[in-house]
Amino acid sequence: MSTNDALGGRRLAASALAAAAEWLIEPAEENEPERTPAPLEARPVVAVIGLAPRCGATTVARALGAQLAARDPGGACAVTSVAPAGAVALGLPSAARLARTLSPLVGSRARACGRLCLVERPDPTSLAGAARYLAPLVVDVDEVADASTAAALADHLVLVASPSTEPALAAVLAQSLRRVGPDPLTVLNRAGRDCERWAGRGAIALPEARMGAQLALAGREPLGGLGSAIAELSATCRQVR
Repeated sequence: MSTNDALGGRRLAASALAAAAEWLIEPAEENEPERTPAPLEARPVVAVIGLAPRCGATTVARALGAQLAARDPGGACAVTSVAPAGAVALGLPSAARLARTLSPLVGSRARACGRLCLVERPDPTSLAGAARYLAPLVVDVDEVADASTAAALADHLVLVASPSTEPALAAVLAQSLRRVGPDPLTVLNRAGRDCERWAGRGAIALPEARMGAQLALAGREPLGGLGSAIAELSATCRQVR
């Protein structure tokens, strides 16, 4: 192989790598349209409480946050994160700006993930105060013992159940939380055929959707049936008490 052929091969490889890097990295920055400055108005605080381990409460919290972010003038939503995550999806510029603003205000690490600003283990009261006029806030409640504190801060409460959850548990917890917060909405996540015990309970059904759940965890609005159900849920969670 001649020297010119070798140089040409290196240039081609370099061009291919540059194109691949541009495709992988740049779209997250460029796909977001220009937004006017967010008006100085109070944003909603939503507490999402799982009724059982692995019921999908974090997926619901992030899906709801992505929907609220897409409709907020600022283009981002703060969502609490229980533990430090490993690799996270690329964040949009609006979420990155929110992370840079909130992190020093609440003394917690904050990272952009899609439309979301994930705040790791913050004090919910401090975070609610800091985010109130910046962006919507979704508090992903890890422990039921912390539900009352979150309910007292929230404009809206969402209880997340799975088909195997006992409906009476949702009713008892909802009755308790009404004493300190708004009337809870109950969501039946991964609703399918085995949901007879939830018939007539008034729970909002979210269908099983693996791809939609992956989009939600990456800070993006889920598509299909899950996206439609989350959009309806978010429409009830935009008002401030």
